[in-house]
Amino acid sequence: MADPYAVLGLPPDPSDADVRAAYLAQVREFPPEQQPERAAAVRAAYDRLKTLDARARHRLFGDAGDLDAIIQEVRCPTPRRRYTLDQLLAATAK
Repeated sequence: MADPYAVLGLPPDPSDADVRAAYLAQVREFPPEQQPERAAAVRAAYDRLKTLDARARHRLFGDAGDLDAIIQEVRCPTPRRRYTLDQLLAATAK
């Protein structure tokens, strides 16, 4: 995927209002009915940058994907053993 900041024509640190204004300007310039590929790229860039959290995720993970997908990859498939209170008290009493 192309750099979403370049697609929308934004500086590296835009505000939410700047992102929305750039997105609306691009949508007016490239209507989805006339240029569906360009409109899809603009929409994808807007989805990546529309909130401060989304911009932070993009900075941290880039095109690696969604944070939830990364967490699923890292998550351990076997659960940790859970101890009862009696087991913990017995272990500390020794």
